[in-house]
Formats: sequence, structure tokens, C-alpha cells
Amino acid sequence: MKRKLLLVALLATLNLSAITLGEIPKSITIEGENGGQAADNSPWNSSSIKDNVYVMFYVDPDEKDVNEHFSQALKKKDYRKVGAFGSIAIVNLAATWKPNFIIEKILKSKQEEFPDTIYVKDKSSTLVKEWEVADDASNILIFDKNSKLLFYKSGKMSEKDMEDAFKLIEANL
Repeated sequence: MKRKLLLVALLATLNLSAITLGEIPKSITIEGENGGQAADNSPWNSSSIKDNVYVMFYVDPDEKDVNEHFSQALKKKDYRKVGAFGSIAIVNLAATWKPNFIIEKILKSKQEEFPDTIYVKDKSSTLVKEWEVADDASNILIFDKNSKLLFYKSGKMSEKDMEDAFKLIEANL
């Protein structure tokens, strides 16, 4: 009986870091040797996910094209003109064989091209470890204005996933 209770307590503790729909994920910071914002290497903290509806792309560079169809459809929606909307692209540099300096150069140019999107370098798979999002994948997360997770999808977005994501964004703007 004691072993069962210990196992249940251990599993509950391990799951405290996992992201859960309808809840605010635990606060994390990506900084220093672990990464930071692409524009200036300043720390990025998840507590900045507030006051806007945010779509977050957490992507392995090798999987960058998996949800390009969603990204293009999202651009066409132009939610920034509709209300408080933001986007964050976090690149999981630890998930690729490609040299960091090449990806960092690409991210810096992307940041200049799309100044309204926050680009972040994650050199140590922080979101994989802290939020338990999928590694070596393309992940889409949507947060409401109060930082609650509304949507999470790992892998390719289907038409139904996209429809659900757009409905959630529009209902929360």
C-alpha cells in the first residue's frame, strides 16, 4: 500500500511541470547559455505571454516546414488588425544537427523581416524539459490573454486542427 501511494505521489509530482489545457504553464526563462531572444540575446520569460492572444510555434529546425500551411493561413487572418494578438517562434536548437550559428543568423534576419513576432533561441530544449512539449517536432500552442493554454498540437495541423485553432483565437481576441 505504501508503495502504491509513493508511486501515485511521484507520478503526480512529475506531471506538475506538464502543460495542461485551461491552465497557465509554470513560468520559465530562456537565457544565457540556454538561449534567449534572437534580436538581442536578452532573456525570454514565459510570463510575457499575457494581455494578448498568443500563438506559439515551438519547432525543431528540421521540422520547420511541417506547419507552414498553418503559418500562411494565420498570416492571411491578420489578427493583429482585429485585436490584441501576438506570435512567438521558439526554435529548439538542441533538436537539430545544424550548426547554431547558421540558425541564429536566419533567426536574426527573420526577426528583422517580421518585427511583430518574438523569435527565441532555445539551446537546451527548455520547453521539452519544463513543459513536456514534444521534442524533435513542430508544436503549436495557443494562449489566451490571461496566459492560459487554450490549444496544443504536436505534429502536422489538420484542417480540423486549424479550424479549431482559428475559432479559439477569434473567441478570445
